[in-house]
Amino acid sequence: MAPKVILTRPLDPTLLEGGALLDRAEQDGKIQLVRWTQDKPVDRQWLLNELRKGGTEGLVCMHNGEKIDNELLDAAGPSLKVIATMSAGYDHVDTAALKKRCVRLGSTPDALTAATADVGAMLVLMASRRAGESVRAVIDGKWPSMPWNPLLLCGQSLKGSTVGILGFGKIGQLTLKRLLGFDVSRCLYSTSRPGVALDPSKDYFNTLATASFHGVELRPAESYDELARECDFLVTCCPLTPSTQGIIGASFLAKMKPTAYLVNTARGPVVDSDALLAALREKRLAGAGLDVVTGEPNIGADHPLVLEPSCVVLPHIGSATVQARSGMSRDAVKNCLAGVGVEGFEWANEVPL
Repeated sequence: MAPKVILTRPLDPTLLEGGALLDRAEQDGKIQLVRWTQDKPVDRQWLLNELRKGGTEGLVCMHNGEKIDNELLDAAGPSLKVIATMSAGYDHVDTAALKKRCVRLGSTPDALTAATADVGAMLVLMASRRAGESVRAVIDGKWPSMPWNPLLLCGQSLKGSTVGILGFGKIGQLTLKRLLGFDVSRCLYSTSRPGVALDPSKDYFNTLATASFHGVELRPAESYDELARECDFLVTCCPLTPSTQGIIGASFLAKMKPTAYLVNTARGPVVDSDALLAALREKRLAGAGLDVVTGEPNIGADHPLVLEPSCVVLPHIGSATVQARSGMSRDAVKNCLAGVGVEGFEWANEVPL
């Protein structure tokens, strides 16, 4: 009998490669596909009920609102072989519970690298050039009453600046490459171990050579304190782990320059929102650009960071290109089909547990 697979969100086969792969696998009789057909987050009770029917071997899930925990795994029972999440991060998954049950985990980090790097670079420019504040002035009809003066809405240039990258993996490296063309002078980066230089085998985009070509000094920061003290622009690209949760907190922000900018394209809880808000309000930080915020998507128009003029907040659009989302769907489906043993499919990315 073909393995049973549950899909927790519709995947348009005309735009998303993963949807087409699933359709073909179902039509060819390689899988039994159970779909959540509504274009909204899967109903938790529906999912639990489907899993309790038994026989589910694979689950293709999303990041937002789909918690993979003991309750869900107990409902699935021993038949479950693989969880395939259509996301780079997997902080919604209880990895210890998966490991205990010998359930494999797949994620989709590679497909969204370029799109997320684009947004990281864009937020650096938006924050430093006060784009959010400027757009609000136009939308609110304030432009006619803003007489020009030499410093009206002036921000900061990247030329001659020091850029910091916290989390120097694929997204961090490509974000830096996007910024090299703006004549930055120096880049300090941190891998998972501060002070440790990038392993050449993990120089995914010829980053070291490209930085040298642009005349940029590129070296590992000796400590997080050095990143805080020295950087004019700091971009967080690290995964959310127990060690990175709240790493950009009051103590870190207190060491940053009052002319510096913070950009977060990682996960919201990497930054302490209250500490960031205080630093912005007290002018201890020039500005911030956030694609992720703690508590998302429940971030209303009255959220303090949304209301803060020096902060640009985006609704987590880092991977939001059709190309990236199509690639993510493809890789998630490949991970699932490989995990349930469908012939002809290999893992795109298996998370070591």
